[in-house]
Amino acid sequence: MKFLTATAAGKGTFLGLALENGREIVPLSDLERFLDPAAAFPKTMLELIEKEDQFLPKIAEACNRAEQAGALKNFAVRTDDVRFLPPHVPRKNIFCVGKNYREHALEMGGEESVPEALIVFTKAPTALIGHRETVPAHGDLTGCLDYEGELAVVIGKRGQKIRKEAAASHIFGYTIVNDVTARDLQKKHRQFFLGKSLDGSCPIGPWIVHRSAIEDPSRLRIETRVNGELRQKARAGEMIFSIDEIIAEISRGITLEPGDIIATGTPSGVGSGFRPPKFLRPGDWIEVSIDGIGVLQNRVGE
Repeated sequence: MKFLTATAAGKGTFLGLALENGREIVPLSDLERFLDPAAAFPKTMLELIEKEDQFLPKIAEACNRAEQAGALKNFAVRTDDVRFLPPHVPRKNIFCVGKNYREHALEMGGEESVPEALIVFTKAPTALIGHRETVPAHGDLTGCLDYEGELAVVIGKRGQKIRKEAAASHIFGYTIVNDVTARDLQKKHRQFFLGKSLDGSCPIGPWIVHRSAIEDPSRLRIETRVNGELRQKARAGEMIFSIDEIIAEISRGITLEPGDIIATGTPSGVGSGFRPPKFLRPGDWIEVSIDGIGVLQNRVGE
């Protein structure tokens, strides 16, 4: 199942379910009529995440009933007719893993840049924007805006000191993040937060794919294109620190909560890794695709 948050004419902001073709969306509120009216569906992604055991079977049952009745398509809204919002905005900063692919670490600083321990920084929630929304160029602040396509994990179950072997049971689902970065600000301030947290610098989506649809996340292929040119290509299994290791390490001293988002790192091929660098410019189109999830598309503003 693929869940998203969007707005559409006549429907306002809604929590929706993307159909298998990826071209149509069904607002969950429209499915309620196929179950007991007292069985209300969640109105927000956080509510769904926190009570997935309660809601997911009911949503699946409602979809089956609607499909059997030939009514599911009647509720569908074309993806072209909606505005995608971030599927979920967490209560905390977004956790981000740095230099988690060896080749990316090498392109950013050579052999000494390859980490021996997990590198974690954060992006502010105000950086989040949805699929197809515009990334501000922030031309008054930076001339070195860069892209970083990443697989992101959405936490579903609260936990602290989570064992690596139990990490998968704490995941609700997966999505795509573009960790847009102002490289000059990152260098100037000698830390990551300001250069990583400019408003609109964290495209996410288009939706969250429930973990049941991803058999083996390590096999997922991540690709990033700028104006159609392939820049990044890797599989999640090439990470230095696996998803299970990331969850275990972060939760050693920080309680992970439902709805927390962890961006797991970017492969090589970022703009700053080219000679000369290929930084983003106004009008550029960025597409980050991940097998089994979809494509996150955003344009850089003027």
